[in-house]
Amino acid sequence: MLADHDAPALVGRVAGGPIFCVMLIVTLMATSRIDLLQRLLTQDPDSTFTRYGLAMECVKAGEFARAMAEFEAVIAVDPKYSAAYYHGGQTLEKMGERDRAREVYRRGLAASADAHARAEMQAALDILGD
Repeated sequence: MLADHDAPALVGRVAGGPIFCVMLIVTLMATSRIDLLQRLLTQDPDSTFTRYGLAMECVKAGEFARAMAEFEAVIAVDPKYSAAYYHGGQTLEKMGERDRAREVYRRGLAASADAHARAEMQAALDILGD
């Protein structure tokens, strides 16, 4: 696992310059978090908190399809987990899947009792339009 204090030493040893090095560090750190969360899920596969964290890390790493699978797994275990709907919709938008994003936001609106979460999902739907 790459520690934050290892980054300066790594910059001097990686060919491709500082920008490449920063990209490499971000990728390694994201991969390490993904690996850690996956290990945690093997201990508690029904942990929606851990699975949601994994989905968010997959989004950060650009692994959108994998992130969506994790968001859907969260929703399957806890249909009222409103953040999974919102961020799932956002992820689908990044994938260019606007119709699927609308569907996820609508499912979230139907499932959520949280006024703030409902307002965010409605705003996202309004931006996408019908």
